[in-house]
Amino acid sequence: MLVGPDRERRHTPAMFGTVLIVDDDAAVRSALKFSLELEGLDVRVYDGPRALLAEASLPASGCLVIDYRMPLIDGLQLIELLRERHIDLPVIMIAGRASAELRRRAARSGVRQVLEKPLSDGALVEGIRSILAKPA
Repeated sequence: MLVGPDRERRHTPAMFGTVLIVDDDAAVRSALKFSLELEGLDVRVYDGPRALLAEASLPASGCLVIDYRMPLIDGLQLIELLRERHIDLPVIMIAGRASAELRRRAARSGVRQVLEKPLSDGALVEGIRSILAKPA
């Protein structure tokens, strides 16, 4: 998904925080976790919004990578629930199809970036790095 067969692990500058991935697709979660860890990032994965919301302690710094289309609670609804709990981590949203309307709604919700699946090599990593390279 994000890593080619001959790509080596990069040495990254100091990153601040953890990447929290929320996606109901196990294959996507696994591929993203693997790829981001190869980039030297600290990653936690959740199989859906409820799993993330049930977490007793979320990191104070980092970012969220949230799938838009999930059963019961979509990505934008999850962001709203997190904000109600005063969890204000930056968000990158991934979507199978990112329409102009979804992009507008995501921007209004404070989403930093919307990426379409399949993810282009490097786009997610660069988005995460730009967020994590600065302390909150």
